[in-house]
Amino acid sequence: MKLSYRIIIFIIAIFLCGLGIAASTQADLGTTPISSLPYVLTFMTPFSFGVTTIFINICFLIFQILLLRKNFRKVDYFQLLVTLFFGVFIDIGMHITAYFKSDIYICKLLLLIVGSAILALGISLEVYANLLYVPGEGLVKAISFKNKNFGKTKVLFDFSLCVLSIILSLAVLHKVEGLREGTIISAILVGAFICLYKKLRI
Repeated sequence: MKLSYRIIIFIIAIFLCGLGIAASTQADLGTTPISSLPYVLTFMTPFSFGVTTIFINICFLIFQILLLRKNFRKVDYFQLLVTLFFGVFIDIGMHITAYFKSDIYICKLLLLIVGSAILALGISLEVYANLLYVPGEGLVKAISFKNKNFGKTKVLFDFSLCVLSIILSLAVLHKVEGLREGTIISAILVGAFICLYKKLRI
């Protein structure tokens, strides 16, 4: 693929990821595991979901640099630009999907399913473009650099973020905010949709 074509696919992928995360979050059943920490921060700060996502992903990028050191590629600094786009797309997605919010539980589940499907498509296109990663995924890749087990590292990383989010929420807000049954359902659905897209060669 030409570089220009890969860049276009990658931008579309990041937009879909932002939209998918926003839709899953607007279902009001808990956000996705990777977004649990920035979402909890929205309850503690005046900042939007997109802005807190940018902040957390910058931290992820810094951790990558510290872990990989000489193995950190210069091209990976472009993850900072990706982070800015990602945060903006999440805020845009939150505005778009706000119109689909509902108090009916079945409607919440449907929005969560749609959001998970969109997020999975974004991740699949991101992998297909083979250009860069969102810093969260980049950090998982950095952590698994030596053991080469990306899958298990990803699961442990997402679980750790959820635990940290719960601890932070309890410590500051004295209750759990932003994480519910939808967080677990989303984690399962996104993985299932990615496998489905892979079979369909999307």
